Amino acid sequence: MSGSALARLRQARTHEVLVAALMVLPWLAVLAVLAWRLGGPIAALVCGSMAAAALGATIVRRLQRFDRGWLASMLDARRTDMDDSAALLFVDADSLRPVQRLQRARLDARLRSEPPPDLRSPWPRRPLVLSWGLALAVLALLAWWPWTGVRPATALPGQGDTRAAAAVPRLDAAEVRIEPPAYTGIEPHTVAVLDAKAPAGSRLTWRLRIAPQPTGVELEFLDGERVALRHEAGAWTTTLRLQRSRLYRVRVAGSRAEPLPPLHRLDAVADRPPQVRVLAPEATLQLRSDGQRQWRLAFEASDDHGVAVQAQLRIVRTEGSGENQTFHEHVRTLAGQGGPRLRRYATTLDIATFGLQPGEDLVARLEVRDQRQPEPQAGRSASVILRWPPPAPPDVSGLEGLARQVLPAYFRSQRQIIIDAEALIAERAQLDAARFAGRSDALGVDQRLLRLRYGQFLGEESEGAPRAPPGAGAQAAPPPRPAVSPGGIFADGSDALPEAGASAGDHDHAGAAPAPAPPAAHHDHDDHDHADGVAEDGVPRDGVFGRAGDVVAAFGHTHDIPEAATLLDPKTREILRRALNEMWQSELHLRQADPSAALPYANRALGLIKQVQEADRIYLARVGAQLPPIDETRRLGGDREGLASRGLPPLATPADDARLQGAWQALADAQDPAPVLDALQDWSAHAPLDDPLAVVAAIDAVRNDPGCGECRDTLRGLLWHAMRRPAAGIAPRAIDDGGARYLRALQDAAAEPAQ
Repeated sequence: MSGSALARLRQARTHEVLVAALMVLPWLAVLAVLAWRLGGPIAALVCGSMAAAALGATIVRRLQRFDRGWLASMLDARRTDMDDSAALLFVDADSLRPVQRLQRARLDARLRSEPPPDLRSPWPRRPLVLSWGLALAVLALLAWWPWTGVRPATALPGQGDTRAAAAVPRLDAAEVRIEPPAYTGIEPHTVAVLDAKAPAGSRLTWRLRIAPQPTGVELEFLDGERVALRHEAGAWTTTLRLQRSRLYRVRVAGSRAEPLPPLHRLDAVADRPPQVRVLAPEATLQLRSDGQRQWRLAFEASDDHGVAVQAQLRIVRTEGSGENQTFHEHVRTLAGQGGPRLRRYATTLDIATFGLQPGEDLVARLEVRDQRQPEPQAGRSASVILRWPPPAPPDVSGLEGLARQVLPAYFRSQRQIIIDAEALIAERAQLDAARFAGRSDALGVDQRLLRLRYGQFLGEESEGAPRAPPGAGAQAAPPPRPAVSPGGIFADGSDALPEAGASAGDHDHAGAAPAPAPPAAHHDHDDHDHADGVAEDGVPRDGVFGRAGDVVAAFGHTHDIPEAATLLDPKTREILRRALNEMWQSELHLRQADPSAALPYANRALGLIKQVQEADRIYLARVGAQLPPIDETRRLGGDREGLASRGLPPLATPADDARLQGAWQALADAQDPAPVLDALQDWSAHAPLDDPLAVVAAIDAVRNDPGCGECRDTLRGLLWHAMRRPAAGIAPRAIDDGGARYLRALQDAAAEPAQ
């Protein structure tokens, strides 16, 4: 109905936009060129953007009057057949009365028979020509006008000399475009200085404008690397990947060699690994309460650039104890909530799904990765433990012993000896013969100590006990002990175990108890400690006549400890005896610096120990825990004996501190600082400094301009912070100071009348 009229309205709006744009665009160009000449491309971009935004706001404001009301008034003014009723064309037909509907139908018919007139205003030709002419004149003037302004922030040395400026290339403008890695989420941006600070892995692009054009430009880094720039579209450009913090200077061919151009910094900000914090539970170790079926876990992960949405929750269930302990690992994926830099991971575990039993633990730890590419960094939380306490033992006050599992967590070191021996074999090529033999001998000592511990369960004695000197009636030494074959069996075919205290004069204690022998033929026991209450003639001195224990102590020789002798059943004792045989052979080869030959025996010993641990039951005597008494006198006494110092290490050693003090004083003088700077350059290469690049840059600045007082003060300030702080103390009072002289004067004045 009113489609043709609306088309005329759109034409009028478009015409108005074109007129405004043609009037203002040449002046936008003038403003951009002027800003370019004064402030460089960044200033031109900023001014042009602001002017374009102002033009757009002005056009939008002017277009607001070109609405349907304006269209109706223009139709009524241009055509008399509209009967001043053109507004009815743009009103909803349902809201009109019958008479208004009839009038609207008439107007639609008239518009179909004769299209509406052109509502566009005439072109302002004269203002347009005047605006464009003036703008072109201003542009020509800017192009012809000589411009010698130089940006002082990036000017090369020697630019203050206007007479040499025409011949020496100078840096007119410089910009560095920083494109951080995509995973950081930081938008690319451009800085108008030669110093830059960006995430590690960023792509840096230099664009330098130098006038007059030199033959070559390069970036000279302090570590000796040189990067040549290429000339493109009137600018010198190059691209590098920032991996570490560096110092560099811009070298322009044809410029003055002295002084050197200033150093500029490139700071690479390293990507930190994600940090994971445990929110729930509050305690690291949590005991399962009665009736507890669920375990709630909550973690919080943070990162400087972003944490991955999904994280791995590793859950380990422990089963058993000691060498029989096994671990069952479960992995679950958790989805985090929150922003990319701070996410929260929470879950509730059903304890029954893991099969947790009394005496077992559930250990949970969250592993989170960040968005670093190509290798994400991982962060792990602290482990939280849910422990199901074992049931309380029953009341066994009426029993002689307490039933326990065989050897709980007692035999724990044989596996470690095997691991250490395998590691020693792998490192044999990197070790000299003496060090290899020493480490193998140390493993043999560990194997011996472990064999002695196991031998206690068979009643063996300890090695190395002092021997009493043989008496006058000492009998001849028994025959030597049979040799042991590589398989752990004696050469005579027996499988007796060599005792912990076996020597050339010992007898076999590992087998069954020896049959009684006549006194003249009994074994030599000079290497054992007999009861002090037995006389040389074998008659007990303090014993009671007829008591079995006294008779055995007087005329026999008991090796087995009663508690240890009844600890294991005969079958288990035999397995343990075989394990001791293998340990003895392992120790023999380890002490001979041959761990490769000792490994088979050590592995067989470990297998036999596992069989001992899998025995049914053993019985331990009811013995309470023997804890050392608490020394109440040391509580809150302030005694710091045995505590290590927690002081921070000094920033410099005494030798370095003396060097820094000498350099600090030398820089305050007017002498040549070259020797001092060379020493400082060597010191800064290994000194523990907070900002080593700042020290190197300050040294280079003083080296280039020895007369620069500000450069010297900057270097002295850095050296002052690097020196050690003097220890606090009270300075001794001078002997002949003003106060002492005043007191002596008073004393002399008081003594004169008396004289």
